[in-house]
Amino acid sequence: QVQLVESGGGLVQAGGSLTLSCTTAGRTFSTYSMGWYRQAPGKEREFVAAISESGDSTYYADSVKGRFTLSRDNAKKLVHLQMNSLKPDDTAVYYCAADYRPAQIFVNNLLIQFWGPGTQVTVSS
Repeated sequence: QVQLVESGGGLVQAGGSLTLSCTTAGRTFSTYSMGWYRQAPGKEREFVAAISESGDSTYYADSVKGRFTLSRDNAKKLVHLQMNSLKPDDTAVYYCAADYRPAQIFVNNLLIQFWGPGTQVTVSS
């Protein structure tokens, strides 16, 4: 079992920035593809971004492309989601996810092996 822990959520004004981080205590962090999803009130959970085990490949939802950047540091067992130019529509609970399969499986797919508990991001107008 992989336990994921998110951090960095909070309240930010529209146009501002926030960085979410995710880590796991497991020894094999570098063998997981990692991703982020979000779920706004009354809406379904949706894909945000994913990154390959090595960090060489990244995938983004169209709604965040150009504003969000996903990166990882395998030595520190951390993945970071840098969110810029935030909009009120970005308000949601953000979930970190991990899977042993290639990162492209995260795209528009909720059948992911491991999930974090989520962290709230609120963007005020």
